[in-house]
Amino acid sequence: MKRIKFILPLIAGFMLFSCSDYLDVNNSSDDPSASLVTPNLALAAAQSDSYRNLTRRMNEYGNVFMNNWGANVNSFTGGYAEEFGITISNNFYDDIWDGVYRSTGEFTKIINHPAPNFENHKAIAMICKAFYMQYMVDLYGDVPYSQAHLGVANLSPAYDDDKAIYRDLVVQLENAVDMIDNAPATALVVGSEDVILEGDMEGWKKFANTLKLRILLRQSELTDAETTTYLADEFAELATASFVDQDVTINPGYSNGSDDRQNPWYNLMYDLKPVNDPTRAQRTTYRFRRASAYIAGQLNSTPTDPRRGRLFTLISGAVVGVEQGDFSFPDGNAPADISALGPGLVISSEQDGYMMLLAESLLLQAEAAHKGYLAGDPQALFDGAIAASFSQLGAGNPSAYIAAVNVTPGKGYTAGTPAEQLEAIFYQKSIALNGINGAEIFIEYTRARKNGVPLIDANIPMPLDAEAPGDHKPRRLMYPISEIASNTANVPAQSVTDCYTSGPFWFAQ
Repeated sequence: MKRIKFILPLIAGFMLFSCSDYLDVNNSSDDPSASLVTPNLALAAAQSDSYRNLTRRMNEYGNVFMNNWGANVNSFTGGYAEEFGITISNNFYDDIWDGVYRSTGEFTKIINHPAPNFENHKAIAMICKAFYMQYMVDLYGDVPYSQAHLGVANLSPAYDDDKAIYRDLVVQLENAVDMIDNAPATALVVGSEDVILEGDMEGWKKFANTLKLRILLRQSELTDAETTTYLADEFAELATASFVDQDVTINPGYSNGSDDRQNPWYNLMYDLKPVNDPTRAQRTTYRFRRASAYIAGQLNSTPTDPRRGRLFTLISGAVVGVEQGDFSFPDGNAPADISALGPGLVISSEQDGYMMLLAESLLLQAEAAHKGYLAGDPQALFDGAIAASFSQLGAGNPSAYIAAVNVTPGKGYTAGTPAEQLEAIFYQKSIALNGINGAEIFIEYTRARKNGVPLIDANIPMPLDAEAPGDHKPRRLMYPISEIASNTANVPAQSVTDCYTSGPFWFAQ
């Protein structure tokens, strides 16, 4: 049996995840109804509610800051003013904090439920919670972790060090795998209540291993002796691990039966009518979001990327984008027609959501092999990731593109220096997750800017007339007003400038 590790000893059992008190969704321990909602009854809702944050606001935040999306300035005025001005505040995307913390509370309830024989359900909840708590660290740095979700026992949870949280997330993932491997014969089988992997516990182990790989790679630019030793030990534990080998989707039964039953991403874009109904109306969010000139240039350039027509609509055979911060004619230079989000992203009310793509898993493995952390052929993993992305988007046969891009430094792995090969891994991840998980690719973009190493940083322009400290995008978000108001004594002091000059612990200053 694998040795169980503990990093934060103050909390026993599974009380290892946190949320600010005002977002605590736990029922009172004196409420008899709380015990009636057993983990099998709560799991689908917890998975679905948390995913809404990933596919909506987190996705928007990352894609705008990655300069993938511009604004339809020919039909709207004033949109994305803060994003294009790079003017963040305590209100800027504050719903990410509120939404993620509230939803992770549902996983805490599952993990802590007293009913016996739910080991598999609890292991799934632990993995899901680690998935979202990693994003809280990546987006904010220090956050409440070990003292929250305690209800009246602690109304003002302390903030934990982001590095300590990261270390404990690895522990939780390892413990979840151990729980699956050693579940007693009495453990209940997970079925359709798991709307992500439908009770495939081997699949959950692969997901946990891949999340651990992602957590470790986030830290892989750090060079201090303690971290390098830690990473070597942890990567050694992954030497024989299996990783995500198919797209990890979520679908609790999305349909056009009602507004709240639609896929939450698609629900932003279109009304409830069937796709083939000519009266189906585009919502404002779809009509507003358009391709940026930057991403249009990347996808249209040689070698032309066949995924472009799946990510964005084509105009005269190409993606047409608008510069972020530009205006419509005659005040600006925006084209008269700008490409909208494409048919590979906006499909139907019933479309699957994506927790993790096979393409991302393969690119994580390619990076680990490139850096010597894991065995494997980085080139084969890289090529496989592109093929997986083509398949997921329905972009056709990838062979010609793979052959052509591999002789293009910075976009293909065969050509270029080791630094350019790493840049290509980051670039292909930014295309594969474009419009699907914007938060992930912007966090990876932040990681790629370590110590000014160009990588993808040199290729992504700032919006027109944007003003920001250091002339770069923020490395983390500000703590929201809701948290400052409810947990005043514990919120770390923070200025706007701090978000530009310092990042999470893994950002090597």
